[in-house]
Amino acid sequence: MRIVFMGYQTWGHRVLEALLKSEHELPLVITHPTSNHLYETIWNDSVATLAEQHGIPVLERKYANDEEVAALLRELKPDLLVSSDWRTWVAPHIYGLATHGAINIHDALLPRYGGFAPLNWALVNGEREVGVTVHFMNEDFDLGDIVVQKRVPVSDKDTVTDLFHKTVELFVPATLEAIDLIGSGRTDWTRQDPAQATFFHKRSVEDSRIDWTWPARDIANLVRAQVDPYPNAFAYFNGQRVRILSASVSQLRLGGTVGRVFRPEGEGVAVVCGPEARRGTEHGLVVARLRTDDGEEHRGVDFFRAMGGYLTSHP
Repeated sequence: MRIVFMGYQTWGHRVLEALLKSEHELPLVITHPTSNHLYETIWNDSVATLAEQHGIPVLERKYANDEEVAALLRELKPDLLVSSDWRTWVAPHIYGLATHGAINIHDALLPRYGGFAPLNWALVNGEREVGVTVHFMNEDFDLGDIVVQKRVPVSDKDTVTDLFHKTVELFVPATLEAIDLIGSGRTDWTRQDPAQATFFHKRSVEDSRIDWTWPARDIANLVRAQVDPYPNAFAYFNGQRVRILSASVSQLRLGGTVGRVFRPEGEGVAVVCGPEARRGTEHGLVVARLRTDDGEEHRGVDFFRAMGGYLTSHP
């Protein structure tokens, strides 16, 4: 097939690398300009550099809906647009210029977790399964017909970084399988149910702030969803910010005021948390490891040398 590729960061880099090794023709690559958004500097292998190394023309755009893009596509007459980590909406008058339209590869089990940071949000919400979906683009964001979907179980110990490595490995086989299915003439795709769709915004600093009224399991999931190299879940102790690197649910139900540093447990300390903490019905959160703003890492039992005091959401 004659494919125009639209991609960004490591997800785009992986797919482009595979397409370059395939029998498909690539006359053009479209990518986003370099970004300083924190979540766009983590897995940031350069699509532009890879394309240039192979002599493929590169067009940089935040949005790819302008007349220059349309004119190029009319000239190139692609069979298919392939998108991997393209982060803005593509208009029908653009993808309609390809014979088979456009497909996008998204690291979620659509129709749930459309939008941004799907792995982080899925882990925050305690999902037991994540995955990768290849779907056609349509007028709605992340709601086109599904071509291929692959699933990955989430274990109790998986972090968002673990899930990134597991799902990014599926991008290439899912993409190549989808292209082959489209090329075979198949048209019986799986429709998404918009009533089942959920969409999530980009994560920012506020989304990593620990709310001690959450149940311990939810806070532990937030910590897992924000491990290195992502911005860590954080709280404050005596006005000092601490980043929580590792946490688990305490074996004990702890009563009192949320955020209270209660007692040692293993290598960590158990902290009172949960919406019903004052009734003594909630399990505490064991803070096992943390990092201070000077970059030093500590075991919970070493940092909290005396029990008492409060971890808070704000200074």
